[in-house]
Amino acid sequence: MSLVNRFLGVFFNPKETFKALSEKPKWADILIILLIAVIVYIYIIGPYLQQDQINAFENNTRLRERLGEEAFKQRLEFLKNPPQFMIVIGLILQPISILIILLIQSLIIFGMGRLSSSEGKFVQVFSALIHASAINLILGNTLRSFLILTRKSVFQTTTSFALFFPKLEVTSPAFIVLAQIDFFQIWLFGVLGYALSYIFKFELKKGLILSYSFWLLKSLFNIALGLLNLRFGA
Repeated sequence: MSLVNRFLGVFFNPKETFKALSEKPKWADILIILLIAVIVYIYIIGPYLQQDQINAFENNTRLRERLGEEAFKQRLEFLKNPPQFMIVIGLILQPISILIILLIQSLIIFGMGRLSSSEGKFVQVFSALIHASAINLILGNTLRSFLILTRKSVFQTTTSFALFFPKLEVTSPAFIVLAQIDFFQIWLFGVLGYALSYIFKFELKKGLILSYSFWLLKSLFNIALGLLNLRFGA
């Protein structure tokens, strides 16, 4: 199956696409496309993310008191005018971090699947997750880019259930929880269920349970991190 057919199949024919991938895993070509897409996305949203961070920093009275006026101004100036090499490093580190996350997630899903099946290989899970991630990292980020360019803000942009509660503060516990119920993540792990059913020789229902169980664990972990940062962050 060609790259184009695999890419389109993720969106329009996931059953046959992931069946083919389970029989003959491929991942290098689609991974390169995903990482390039991440770099483009970060480049597009960079100025708006920087302004959001500056606004949040300027309004952080607790941090101003803790640092002192002089140190606070120095850090603010750094945020406004970061060295060019740090911007380049940021663009490089983002795709690397995405790759590491995908590897870790694949390993966890593989481990969960092997708890109840003797079938399946890590490369099959990794290939399936890479392809399914196109839903979030390409289609999802394309929509987010459009919304960010329209709203001129990254912090105020979401494709999750938080979208239905526009008055929620982004730093509120409710927003942190709702932000994990992202429409593209739900779609991603839905199609991944097809892949897992083929890889581990499950029925589709069991594949979906495995896929969404991992999504739930990941969401709970992110919520816990968000609440801890809200509680103890500066």
